[in-house]
Amino acid sequence: MNIPNSLTVSRLVAIPLLMALVLLRFPGHDQVAAALFIVFSLTDTLDGQLARRRGSVSDFGKFLDPLADKLFVLSVLIVLVQEGLVAAWVVVVIFSRELMITILRSVGASQGRVISAAPLGKTKTVTQMSAVTLLILQRPYPVLVPFAEIAVAAAVVFTLGSGLDYLWRFRYLLGPFDTSRLRQAPSGGAPETTPASELGDVLRAGGLTVAVAESSTGGMVGAMITDQPGSSAYFVGGVIAYSNEVKQRELDVSPTLLATVGAVSREVAEAMAGGVRQRFGTSLAVAVTGIAGPGAESSTKPVGLTYIAIASELGISSREFKFGGDRVSNRRQAATEALGMLIAEARSIARSKVKSA
Repeated sequence: MNIPNSLTVSRLVAIPLLMALVLLRFPGHDQVAAALFIVFSLTDTLDGQLARRRGSVSDFGKFLDPLADKLFVLSVLIVLVQEGLVAAWVVVVIFSRELMITILRSVGASQGRVISAAPLGKTKTVTQMSAVTLLILQRPYPVLVPFAEIAVAAAVVFTLGSGLDYLWRFRYLLGPFDTSRLRQAPSGGAPETTPASELGDVLRAGGLTVAVAESSTGGMVGAMITDQPGSSAYFVGGVIAYSNEVKQRELDVSPTLLATVGAVSREVAEAMAGGVRQRFGTSLAVAVTGIAGPGAESSTKPVGLTYIAIASELGISSREFKFGGDRVSNRRQAATEALGMLIAEARSIARSKVKSA
């Protein structure tokens, strides 16, 4: 329990006190409640800054911080509804959004993922806390009523906007994007088909072999392929070419090419695919290069920009993708797309052989 996490916990501890101050009747109780609400709200900014500055960001903190924000705001809002200071539908909207994100976090946790707060989510929290403060103070200071109404409207807009933002950023959690394992049917029947297993079936049927060259995915494509039983029949090997030096040395990517178009480019992806196919002598190969995030470091290219290239006897082709999730999401989506492109290429090879037969 470090200092940032202790500050987060303090918001949870403050909830009963704030609820009592709003409900009780004594001179200045609303002012005291508003002052304490502001003080504890500031810990939401302080805990994150301290965690980043001290390098003490933890999965526990990432999970607890947004949860504490939700409970802190919602508990006070519920009391304000009871006191007739805010419409109940406002709380329903906010609660529905928080419930939706909580479910999303639970899905992420089941996949070993911790969803940290997004920038728009933090803005939502600030608008909600500002609205709550004005709602508390409007009772002793009626002149603040119109300002409170504006603040509530802004909070509702940002609440809905941030909810949609979360759904878009982490949409991969709600779809069949985890292709690293063969899923068993709930009834215990035949296993479901995944891109990794489907790729294995296509490669076996065609007597094809595959190799991978990965930069931004760091071996994830190879891991998905080799998670399949019997993958040694078609998977030969791969190169994790994270640095430009390795791209040059192991995949014969031209230094001039890297200097002119950059490592994250269509041309380099195609050179990587051709290089790894030649190195391992496989039927086809895939290469992935991109900017996974959270920052673009020294590059001016956007986070999520990814190029995937396929090399085979049919030639070399590539596609550009712009993923919009976090680092893990972008890497996983890139690996999934790479598998899909390999499947399509293997089927094209099979069709070409049928035509030439």
